[in-house]
Amino acid sequence: MTNTDEGKVTSASQGATVDDAVFGAVCAKADAAAAAQQLLSRANTEAKNELLDAIADALDARADEISGANELDMIESREAGMDAGKLDRLLFDVPRVAAAAQGVRHVATLPDPIGEIVRGYNLPNGLRLQQRRVPLGVIGMIYEARPNVTVDVASLCLKSGNAAILRGGHAAQRTNAATLGIVRDVLADHGFDPALVDTVDEYGRAGATAMMEARGHIDVLVPRGGAGLIQAVVRNSKVPVIETGAGNVHIYVDRSADLDKAIPIILNAKTQRVGVCNAAEKLLIHRDVAAEYLPAIASALVQAGVELHADEAAYGIIGSAGIEGANLLAATENDWDTEYLALKLGVKVVDSLDEAIAHIAAHSTGHTESIIAEDYSAIEEFTSRVDSAVVMVNASTRFTDGGVFGFGAELGISTQKMHARGPMGLREMTTTKWVGYGMGQVRR
Repeated sequence: MTNTDEGKVTSASQGATVDDAVFGAVCAKADAAAAAQQLLSRANTEAKNELLDAIADALDARADEISGANELDMIESREAGMDAGKLDRLLFDVPRVAAAAQGVRHVATLPDPIGEIVRGYNLPNGLRLQQRRVPLGVIGMIYEARPNVTVDVASLCLKSGNAAILRGGHAAQRTNAATLGIVRDVLADHGFDPALVDTVDEYGRAGATAMMEARGHIDVLVPRGGAGLIQAVVRNSKVPVIETGAGNVHIYVDRSADLDKAIPIILNAKTQRVGVCNAAEKLLIHRDVAAEYLPAIASALVQAGVELHADEAAYGIIGSAGIEGANLLAATENDWDTEYLALKLGVKVVDSLDEAIAHIAAHSTGHTESIIAEDYSAIEEFTSRVDSAVVMVNASTRFTDGGVFGFGAELGISTQKMHARGPMGLREMTTTKWVGYGMGQVRR
């Protein structure tokens, strides 16, 4: 979805009357998916892996078809004024389709979590108990202009025995339709019900609203996108939600930091891909090294085209450094809570590690934070006290990603504290149930 779509989701959800016809259609899709999921849950690992390999082969074979649909979406979005960061997320050309297909193959190689015994023991009366991993059921996804998510969700859901109902947004509608058509063709060819992976895109924003109302039909809802979209779903959904977070991501440069490490880490975290949730948005630097380190860090960022929003101390240091072409602005209070998703970076000088941690606690979205330091005690303090899903040490925040973590793909990056936190792979797409084996025992 574009930003405009986010606003529509919000307005459609707050106090709006659900369209009865659309609600009925969405519930029917979800119920069909649930029926198909019951059959999928009985498929063995070999059959699921063969299905995923076939999907990957089909994506490769028909990559031009997906890329052609994506080109039309890209043209329309450019003409509508979509910003560069979102356009980068929307792009799903042949190389990116190939990368997505490879991700599907990777998911096929991963251990199947279904049936895994989490724990088990015998009661004194001989009753044998086992806690086993089972699928969540029907997973609903509401996401923005991210066509790779269509592939990621399909592969992860199928391997973990789940069905998926997707709302991928207007901006990527052609791309998602082409991709989903290929996936559903392969499902049918391999004897699985195509209802396992379905979309409500044809119903527009009313489809998203209906998904949020479909408690009892959809088991869990996962929003993935900007803060507006995520909060609209969290606030208004009657279906249980796994909250994936916007990324107001911080890097803290400690007084013990190695400048030679700091510069490439900060550049990578901010500039490698600006429109993603694990890109750095704020730089905090200890006052003891700010005068020495900030000019070099700022110069590297300016050369990369980054606009700096600096607090008073940082503004003075950077401004007096005489950096040619510097786009330097005075930070406002709003800056500290803004996820830019652009070549912009908030910069603040802090007096201590405690102040850095307090600032992160006040303004972070709980996604990813990083410390650059050589002092072991500072590293331990930071990693133990910072309450985010992922904490990096002397490394780029860009590593927070399901593929990088070895999950093959990810459903999203959860910033909540229940069930799943951080990148969500196969295990995070399961729940558990208890099975008790008895020999006629009765409770007395």
